[in-house]
Amino acid sequence: MRDILAQARHWLQAQGVADELCGSVELALAEALNNIVEHAYAADARGAIRLVAILSPARLICVLSDHGRALPGLELPGGDRPAHTVARDDLPEGGFGWFLIRDLTDRIDYRRHAGWNHLTLDFGLIAP
Repeated sequence: MRDILAQARHWLQAQGVADELCGSVELALAEALNNIVEHAYAADARGAIRLVAILSPARLICVLSDHGRALPGLELPGGDRPAHTVARDDLPEGGFGWFLIRDLTDRIDYRRHAGWNHLTLDFGLIAP
């Protein structure tokens, strides 16, 4: 996972993408990759993950694809914001990944086709 993230950051920086967006993309990809490893491939020791990035003047689109288990109901989880009424020490350790992904992207989409999961993360570019 670290190799994919490092390669993605290196490619983004080489394309002149702003550091702020590089950080957001890296965090969103880390959360999405973690979900693939923990949930889609949970019962398997290893599994393939493919990342395709498309950069245009206005957008960065990243598509993560895997052969793991489909999302329940073939739908993205909700990813709610943590409740402000809960004390920080009482917050669960995990469960905020989808909230972060949704917060860092302009749009996300999930599709399953021919045994592959395809998660699309769409980022608007930050003007220099």
